[in-house]
Amino acid sequence: MAHRTRKSAVKRFRVTKNGKVLHRHHCARHLRSNKSKRQLRDLKKMNVMTGKQAVKVKQMLGLA
Repeated sequence: MAHRTRKSAVKRFRVTKNGKVLHRHHCARHLRSNKSKRQLRDLKKMNVMTGKQAVKVKQMLGLA
């Protein structure tokens, strides 16, 4: 029996075609004026989640 999708996880994570779990970086919202432009650009990119956390996220999304 498939589990229900957790809507909070849908808003925060994305799964690629190959099954990689992507999420946004932290430290990207507050106190931006203290950070360099390079750092702010890098924080915009999605980050790949690996290991047991990625498996848990896939379960929450109903993919595993």
